[in-house]
Amino acid sequence: MLYLLEVKSELQKVIPSTETIKNQIVEKESKLTSYFEDTLSGIIHFTPKLISALLVLIIGMWLVKRIAIITEKAMKRRDLEVSLRTFLKSLVSIGLKIILIVTVAGMLGIGTASFVTILGAAGLAVGLALQGSLSNFAGGVLILIFKPFKVTDVIEAQGQSGEVREIQIFNTILLTVDNKTVILPNGPLSNGTIINITRFGSLRIDIAISIGNTNNIVSVKQIITEVLNQNEKVIKELDAGIFIGKNHDGAININIKPYCLPADASALSSELYQELTEAFIKHNVKIPLPQRRVLSAKEGFAD
Repeated sequence: MLYLLEVKSELQKVIPSTETIKNQIVEKESKLTSYFEDTLSGIIHFTPKLISALLVLIIGMWLVKRIAIITEKAMKRRDLEVSLRTFLKSLVSIGLKIILIVTVAGMLGIGTASFVTILGAAGLAVGLALQGSLSNFAGGVLILIFKPFKVTDVIEAQGQSGEVREIQIFNTILLTVDNKTVILPNGPLSNGTIINITRFGSLRIDIAISIGNTNNIVSVKQIITEVLNQNEKVIKELDAGIFIGKNHDGAININIKPYCLPADASALSSELYQELTEAFIKHNVKIPLPQRRVLSAKEGFAD
């Protein structure tokens, strides 16, 4: 009997009582209920934020798309280059999407201060590393927007002259008259002086000749006018200038300034020199003869 009592006592120590089990179940049930209530409360509290953020995200993405389309149409009206339109459209779209995502993350309670700081630091580092390239990029954008010149124009800039063959984002490519390819960075090009030779579709060339001072100036001007009228490369709608210069050392200098297409400038200059020479010979126009005065020893000493 004593043995049975000891066994019962030991079993009670090992096996908890019904009351203890009941208390444990109630305690766990209370914790589970509390956790469930907290979770449900969090869901109820977070749901409006989530719905608002989703609405902002959906509406924002639609607005970004519309703004990108409007931007592209505006650039088309300004007749910008296709490459520049595509690049600027992508730049606007990506920038607005980044702003939208940061805004939505803030609405959900996600800290965005560190993200913005990291993004700003990365942008600063990239900007410092690519300072020269960004300057050329900005210059290329300005050239493509304001169009001081276009492809096929003949320009003079940065000590170089030639036909514009390509306008890239970072560089402008010229082809010189001696068939050399010149690559100009757009940064210095956009900030420097640009001479656009073909902007208005015509070019005035300068022909300088000299005749003897014994010739009839009126007749000589008529001969020059006839030569200009007979050459097909001369633009007749624009009056060519014929300017009489100084009478010096038995010679009269004449400057002839006809207009032509830029592509015909070199050929026309050569043709006019040849045609004027032939016309002067035909009409017996005298050329200036060099004059030299020889002083005797007495005259030299007297001076």
